[in-house]
Amino acid sequence: MTHRVFGITGWKNSGKTTLTERLVTELVRRGWRVSTIKHAHHDFDIDKPGADSFRHREAGATEVAIVSGRRWALMHELRNETEPTLDEVLTRIAPCDLVLVEGYKREHHLKIEARRLEAKDRTPLSAKDPSIVAIAADHPVEGEQLPVFGIDDITVIADFVEARTGLAAH
Repeated sequence: MTHRVFGITGWKNSGKTTLTERLVTELVRRGWRVSTIKHAHHDFDIDKPGADSFRHREAGATEVAIVSGRRWALMHELRNETEPTLDEVLTRIAPCDLVLVEGYKREHHLKIEARRLEAKDRTPLSAKDPSIVAIAADHPVEGEQLPVFGIDDITVIADFVEARTGLAAH
């Protein structure tokens, strides 16, 4: 199953997570089934020390599934394996209308670049990344060849994502 993928990229504190969250809300409101993949720093953990699942991993389990009547999660401890590629992670995502990918700056899927004045770095990524197809900024952007949206213009950005990914045709 190949997924429709659209990315949100940008420097630290550029507004990626907020933009991703607001796009998910808008696209789901429009009736689409949306999943997300977030690239995190190597030491992240979604499990709390002392939790049963944490103890299972600490004991050496490679995969731990936590399942309830409301949700389930699968954690995979890499041990000595290399980090999976985005394509490998996509093979594990259940069928959906769209996968929004936050981060993964170096991958080649279509992306929108988030820019905020408070970002850690303000060097435009679009100059070196042909897969960036638009900019969402909280400030005026001059001399840009790509479409530029206000970072809070979620309905317009969602329209753009639907058009670029082919969702609009469905």
